[in-house]
Amino acid sequence: MPKEIDSTIFHTYDAERASNNCSCGRHASQAAHDDEPQRQLQVRAQDPEQLSNDVVEESVMRALFPQAEQRRDFLRAVGINTARAAIASMFPLGALQAMAQEKNGAIEKKDLKIGFIAITCAAPLIMADPLGFYKKQGLNVSLNKTAGWALIRDKMINKEHDASHFLSPMPLAMSMGVGSNPVQMRVATIQNINGQAITLHVKHKDKRDPKQWKGFKFAVPFEYSMHNFLLRYYLAEHGLDPDRDVQIRVTPPPEMVANLRAGNIDGFLGPDPFNQRAVYDEVGFIHILSKEIWDGHPCCAFGMSEDFVKQNPNTFAALFRAVLTAAAMARDPANRSLVAKVISPAAYLNQPETVVEQVLTGRFADGLGNVKNVPGRADFDPVPWDSMAVWILSQMKRWGYVKGEVDYKGISERVLLLTDAKKYMKELGQPVPDGAYRKYKIMGKEFDPAKAETYVNSFAIKRTT
Repeated sequence: MPKEIDSTIFHTYDAERASNNCSCGRHASQAAHDDEPQRQLQVRAQDPEQLSNDVVEESVMRALFPQAEQRRDFLRAVGINTARAAIASMFPLGALQAMAQEKNGAIEKKDLKIGFIAITCAAPLIMADPLGFYKKQGLNVSLNKTAGWALIRDKMINKEHDASHFLSPMPLAMSMGVGSNPVQMRVATIQNINGQAITLHVKHKDKRDPKQWKGFKFAVPFEYSMHNFLLRYYLAEHGLDPDRDVQIRVTPPPEMVANLRAGNIDGFLGPDPFNQRAVYDEVGFIHILSKEIWDGHPCCAFGMSEDFVKQNPNTFAALFRAVLTAAAMARDPANRSLVAKVISPAAYLNQPETVVEQVLTGRFADGLGNVKNVPGRADFDPVPWDSMAVWILSQMKRWGYVKGEVDYKGISERVLLLTDAKKYMKELGQPVPDGAYRKYKIMGKEFDPAKAETYVNSFAIKRTT
């Protein structure tokens, strides 16, 4: 009888593997165990179809048997070949086949450079590379890790990157010529919703009331960021003027924890995994998740210039499908541990897998001695709602980043490609929502996108006159 061999990257059929974060018992050291996924990913990158299949097999196995002990008992009972046959019968191959290139046009530009910042928000566009989703679309993508958001903006304006990971407000500001020369940008998808937090230095554990924060120094990743606008909103709702009562400084996300440790800042409203990394390093605690400020808020986006879309319509469609497919996979809670494993290595986030997994699963230590379970701490709903852009524009107006009348509806619809998103979601068999303008509740206050100017004027603390 031939020996049964488990050749998958995640050792899906290894009955002796331990729980998700422990040694499997087959390596000389824990470091070797931890390094293996990256080595295997490099091998599998030469065969993206096999890599995609590995991921699907592991996803199905974990969905069927969520507990490691259940998986071990099942595999010991039936063996690798029988288990593999059972899993194969459940493959969602339709979704993978739907990624095949459209027949109505050839790819205009196959070799692409995509910029990203090493944060969990970028999970869909990052994982689409090692999992072979770009290659499935006939694209040869080079993911370029970039140091900060100003550099992301400049590389897009200078056409050094073909497409990019953006903070959601950035394409709006760039299109309007706010903070840079005007270049019309288009947003294909929202990369993630939620996924931020206010993190404070451990020395401030006795200052949980924002009214105690006068004189604090806070970091945000960029002026044109949800982080800046949500921090300002939160402070103002607690009676603090963000321009007069505290200092808000721009700090690249990878430098936030170091600045907190050094005492250069008292806290930050930043992207994950750096909130969790501050807890992991015992230098900070999570004061509040951004989900608790506005549940479902946009964070980052994926986009490109209008010129790129016009000149490369089939390439654009292929990119859209690849990222939407990755987003659908990332949205499934059963896949979050896998996503953490894929995006944690040095080429991408360069973070401890346990830190990234805490963010993505929503089971995390808060730095105050508690272990919390918040499944929606980060999510990957890709729909670029026009009303999200209207809210962002309202905050740009509120805090004086733009002056005079603002064409909220016109600018939003010019930048966000909601119709295209719905088209390609339908093509891929994904649920397609109705409408374009949703109302939101932000710290208990309703935002009606049809009344944006009234909303701006309703705040006591603002820079408008």
